[in-house]
This record gives sequence, C-alpha cells and structure tokens, in this order.
Amino acid sequence: MRTKEILPGVTITNDRCLVLADGPTVVLGDLHLGYERALEQEGMYLPRINTESIRESLNDIISRYEPKRIVLLGDIKHDFKRASFEEKKEVRRIFTLLAEAAQVVAIKGNHDNFLQNIVSDLGFLVVDYLDIMGYRLEHGHVDSGVRPVIIGHEHPSVRIPGAVGGGMKIQCFVHAEKEGVIVLPPFSPFSSGNDLVLDKSCIMAPALKESDYAHARLYGVTEMGIMDLGNLTDLSEISM
Repeated sequence: MRTKEILPGVTITNDRCLVLADGPTVVLGDLHLGYERALEQEGMYLPRINTESIRESLNDIISRYEPKRIVLLGDIKHDFKRASFEEKKEVRRIFTLLAEAAQVVAIKGNHDNFLQNIVSDLGFLVVDYLDIMGYRLEHGHVDSGVRPVIIGHEHPSVRIPGAVGGGMKIQCFVHAEKEGVIVLPPFSPFSSGNDLVLDKSCIMAPALKESDYAHARLYGVTEMGIMDLGNLTDLSEISM
C-alpha cells in the first residue's frame, strides 16, 4: 500500500512524506540541498542528482496529493556554512517550484543557518515551528516539549537481518503513539539513515529519545509501499 492512515487525519506515505487532512498539508523533512557540493569540498565527487531527484519527487507529490500547504520540516540545506551561489540557486529553485502549487512553510533545522537570507526576498519566512490540527511540527534537534509532535532530524532506519548475513536497511516512519511522537524519514535520496537500536545514546532527536521508542510502531518505506515492521523487538524475529 502506498499510504496508511496511522491516526485520524494523519497519513504516512511511501513518498517519504506525511499528509495531514487540514488543507491537505504535505509534510516532509531533511532535503539536505547542496549535499554533493559539500562532499566535493571534502574531496568526494558524486553526480549532481540530489536536487534534480528531489524536484521530480516533489512534482509527483504535488500531483498525487494536491496539497494546499507544504511544510518543510527543517534541514532544507545541507551545509552549516553560508551558502554558495550554486547552493542558493538550488534552494530558491525548490522554494519557487513548491510556491507555484501551494503555500510553503519552512521550519528551521540545525543545518539551516542563513536560510532566511536565501529566501527572504522571495517572500518566505523561516519559522521555528508550526501548529496544525493540534500537532506541533518542528525539526526535532531541539524538543519544545509540546505533544503530540511531528519531527524529522533523526533520519530513522532499521536493519532487517538476512538469512545468511547481510540483510536489508530500510528507512522508516516512527510512531510512538503513547508519547505522541511521530518521526519522518529523510526526503533526500542521499541520506543513508540512522539505524535505530536499543542504546539510547544512539538516538539523536530528544523527543524520540525520551519516548519508549523500543515499542514504537515502525513503518518501512519501500518501493512496494509502506511496510508495517512492528517494533524493534519484533524485528529480531524477521529475516530477509
């Protein structure tokens, strides 16, 4: 299945976005625009496909869900430093694309230094959070303490053991329903994911770390659709 409603009016999708019924509103996070250029500065060269891939995926999402509002849940740009001309151009192209289809709300992530300077003349305001349908939407690197909350930042993924070693890495949505925490997978195709393990020191997002995430529901994002993976304990009983 491509989509799954996990709460009334809250639907997760294998397009790596969440859809709120109000609007509807599409929520996605962690685009990390400019990723390839940042790696080039470290001597690693990749094809410049991140932004183009994201543009194609965003066009598909706009066509499929026809949102009236699009919320970018932080880490829109990758590099912490002041953006280069090329990176500014990438960011502005994405904002312009989205603004042609819907109202755009940009939430500031920990990578988004100088983002307001890049998009202010386009008429966009970068905010720390947004409240919709009773949900607090924030990036997740800092926990406001408001619940229920929808965040990014963690880049959650899980490893499913293979029958003869290896196995498969799957990025996922995390739903800690009891604590009111929903975590989105990263939207960037280059984000490898942060494997969820039972060691709390490996969890980056404070809201997730403070939840009973070991028993949170995990929904894998695959080309075949959304895959209900149960929780971390259940995963030990699954093999590919």
